[in-house]
Amino acid sequence: MSRTSDNSSTLSPQTMYRINDIFYSLQGEGHNTGRAAAFIRFAGCNLHCAYCDTDFGSYQEMDAIEILTTLRLLTVHVASDLRPLVVLTGGEPTLQADERLVDLLHDEGYEVAMESNGTRPAPRNIDWLTISPKTPLAWKEREDWRQPDELKIVFGEHTCPDSILSSLPSPAEHPLPLLYLQPCDTGDATRNALIVRHCVDYIRQHPQWRLSLQTHKLIGIK
Repeated sequence: MSRTSDNSSTLSPQTMYRINDIFYSLQGEGHNTGRAAAFIRFAGCNLHCAYCDTDFGSYQEMDAIEILTTLRLLTVHVASDLRPLVVLTGGEPTLQADERLVDLLHDEGYEVAMESNGTRPAPRNIDWLTISPKTPLAWKEREDWRQPDELKIVFGEHTCPDSILSSLPSPAEHPLPLLYLQPCDTGDATRNALIVRHCVDYIRQHPQWRLSLQTHKLIGIK
C-alpha cells in the first residue's frame, strides 16, 4: 500500500520499514563506483535540499523478511557463491535502518554500505559508511558515532568543502575518510558545466579531494 511519508523518529526493530524502492544496478558514485549493488531506498528525510533528485514521498511498508525476499529475487541470477553489495540509502536511512536489519543482511552474505547526510548516528555494524553532508558536521562532539569511511560533498556554486572538513576530528584522533567532491546536478546544462569547471579547479588546488561523477546518469542506468 502506498502512503505519504513523514519524518518521524527512528523506528523500533519490530516496526515495519518504510521502503521507497529496492533495485539492483551499479553503484554510480564515490569510492564504490562501478560495483554491482542492490539499493534499498528508505522513504523520508530530515533535510529538504533543493537539488535532491530522489522522489521518496511515497513508500511501501515492508518487514525485514520481505526486504530479504525482494533482494533474493533481484539477485537470483548472481553466481551462487557471491553476494553483491547492498547500499542503504534514502531519503535518510538512519531514520529507520538499524543494526538488526544489518545483521540479517550479513547473515545472507551481503556486504552492507550506507549513504547518510551525517546528521544522525549510523548503525555501527555496517561495512562502509558514506557521509554526504549538507551542513558542517558535529563529529567532534560525537566521538561515539561510527566514523565515516568516505566523505562525499555535493559541490555547488557556493560550496566550501574545507568548512565541512574542519568539523571532523583531527587525523590524530581518527584517520580522515576518503574525500570526494561531486558536482551538483542542477538540471541546467550551462550551470552544470560551470560547476564542474569550478569543482575541477578546486581539486587541482586541494589535491586531498577526488572527483566523483554520477556515472549511472552518464551511462543511462538507474
